[in-house]
Amino acid sequence: MTFVLPKGIRHIPAYLDRSEQVALVETIRSIVEEAPLYTPHMPRNGQPMSVRMTNCGTLGWYTDKAEGYRYISAHPVTSKPWPAIPLKLMEIWQEFSGVEKDPEACLINFYAPEAKMGLHADIDEKAFDCPVVSVSLGDDCLFRVGGLARKDKTQSFRLCSGDIVVIGGENRKAYHGVDRIYPNTSDLLKSGGRINLTLRRVNA
Repeated sequence: MTFVLPKGIRHIPAYLDRSEQVALVETIRSIVEEAPLYTPHMPRNGQPMSVRMTNCGTLGWYTDKAEGYRYISAHPVTSKPWPAIPLKLMEIWQEFSGVEKDPEACLINFYAPEAKMGLHADIDEKAFDCPVVSVSLGDDCLFRVGGLARKDKTQSFRLCSGDIVVIGGENRKAYHGVDRIYPNTSDLLKSGGRINLTLRRVNA
């Protein structure tokens, strides 16, 4: 059966070569030193998510029990402004976003081998004319994408280190998630796991 992604969703495999991946991981490590990883909590029930995260850019995505999903201008633990988005990620945005507006946030998610991300839509932004551009580093994952309603049919495909995914156009609000991580499929990260970087424009 032919595998066809919904309109506006693109998968660009192996975009970053090994040397570019190594350099980007080192850059992310320096960001994490300045803006440490934290565990976000779900709204209402306060359950911790299985991923740890941080951000770079003028805004960072955050969630807690009290106020829920939102963007904030400073790290929730250190209260310091988020580090700037690295030049390499800005270049990726310029190549794949198809818009002139710059991204304001880059969400950095770290997936340990047992982590996953439930089916969700990125709808906390106002700039829905701009896509979400995602970069995978480290272990492979099984990525799931559906339609504009949670009940729509979904399909899953494997993402590898160096891959790019773009979610935009008429399916900018499509539901998507990470079903599982495939441990030991990459030696890019010293202790294993997966890093996902998602570039977003927040304000219209």
